[in-house]
Amino acid sequence: MKHTTININGRLLTFSHPLVMGIVNLTEDSFYDGGKYCDFDRAMARCEQVIDEGADMIDLGACSTRPGAALVSAEEEIDRLLPVIKEVKKRYPQSIISIDTVWSEVVEASVAVGADIVNDISGGQFDNALFETVACCNVPYILTHTNTTPDKMQQSIHYDNLILDISKYFAQKITSLHDLGVRDIILDLGFGFGKTLEDNYELLRRQKEFEVFDLPILTGISRKSMIYKALDNSPSEALNGTSFLHAFALENGASILRVHDVKEAVQCIKLFSLYNKDSKQ
Repeated sequence: MKHTTININGRLLTFSHPLVMGIVNLTEDSFYDGGKYCDFDRAMARCEQVIDEGADMIDLGACSTRPGAALVSAEEEIDRLLPVIKEVKKRYPQSIISIDTVWSEVVEASVAVGADIVNDISGGQFDNALFETVACCNVPYILTHTNTTPDKMQQSIHYDNLILDISKYFAQKITSLHDLGVRDIILDLGFGFGKTLEDNYELLRRQKEFEVFDLPILTGISRKSMIYKALDNSPSEALNGTSFLHAFALENGASILRVHDVKEAVQCIKLFSLYNKDSKQ
C-alpha cells in the first residue's frame, strides 16, 4: 500500500486520487517549450495558466535536463527561479511549488523564499551536499532514477536487469535519505533518462512493481521521445500519445502525472477515476 500523504510545511497532501504537476520551464533549451517562459511576465502567465487549469502543484525548472543538455550553474538557476517563486507565493499563498534542480545551493535559496518540494533528477549524484540540504530544509524530495549527467545519459545504456537494477538504486538512495531524516519521498522512474525506447515501455508496463517501496510514484512521460520517436513525429505533436499513455500510467500506479498539458491530464484523471469506480462496482 502506497503512502497516502506527504507533509508540505505542516499541510498533509493526500494521494487518495492522482495529482497533476504542471511544468514551467524557465529555460532556453527545454526539449518541448524551451524559450517560451524565460522572462518574468511570461513565466508568471504560465504559472497562472497551470493553476487555473487545475494543477495540484507547479514544477519550476531553470535548467534543462533533457538528454544531451549541459547543466547550468547554481547561481544562474537561483537568478531565474527566485523572482518567480516569490511572486507565485505572493499571488497564490496556498500553491505548492516543486523546484527541479540538482544543486544544494538552489534548494536552500528556493526553500527560503517558499518552495515546497525538491525534484532532483540526479538522485543526489551531482552534488554531495544535496541530500543533507534536503534534510535540513525539511521538505519532500522526488527521487529520480538516472545513471549519469544529461549530456551522457543516453550513451552506452546497459542494465543487467532493468527492474532489479533500478530497485537496487532506489533502495540504496532511500536508505541514505532515511538515515538523514528525510521521510517524505516520491519516486520517479526516470523515463527517458538513460533508457532505451524498449526500457521506457517495460518500465511503464511494470511501474506498479515499484509500489513495493510504499511511496508515491511520479510519472513524467509528457511529450517525451518515447512517444514522439515511436510515432515518428515531434514533441509538439505528442499530446495525443501522451494522454493515451497517461491512462496506462494511472492504471499502473501513478500518484502524480508531471505534465506540460494540465487541462488534458486533469481530464484524463477524471475519466480514469470514473472508469475505475464503475469497473469496481
